[in-house]
This record gives sequence, structure tokens and C-alpha cells, in this order.
Amino acid sequence: MNIILYTKKGCPWCDGVRDLLNEKKVQFEEREVLGNKKYFDEMIVKSGQSKAPTLDIDGEILADSDRDQVEKYLKGRGVKGF
Repeated sequence: MNIILYTKKGCPWCDGVRDLLNEKKVQFEEREVLGNKKYFDEMIVKSGQSKAPTLDIDGEILADSDRDQVEKYLKGRGVKGF
């Protein structure tokens, strides 16, 4: 499974999703968008919006999500540990 987590520094929802993935030992790549225009533009192209956290999970986009939404999604996909 390939997960890209788009975050914004200081965002409590981003912190929650990052914490969840770390707690469950799920590998992911974090891309902070406020300090990187390339990542910000990439997130907008993929999701159609500018809010974070946004996840790209094997090409499936969870836009403007939160910890509960991500947990429910990964549990529904049968990801180990959920």
C-alpha cells in the first residue's frame, strides 16, 4: 500500500491523522504543502481542493479528512491493525 499524506504545519487534524498512521505502524510519505508549492499544487490537482489533511491511498483520494475518516477507510480495506 502506498500512502501520501498531505499536511499543513500547525493543523490539528493533520496531527491526528499522522498520529494514527504512526500508532498503527502504517508506512506513509508526508508532504507538507505550505512550505512547498509543488506539493500544494499536486494536492489540488489530485483532490480538487486546498484543505488538509488529504491522503492519496493507492490512487484513492481522501480529501479534507480526519483521523476517524481515515481509520474507517483503512479498516474497510482490511488493513492490518485496523
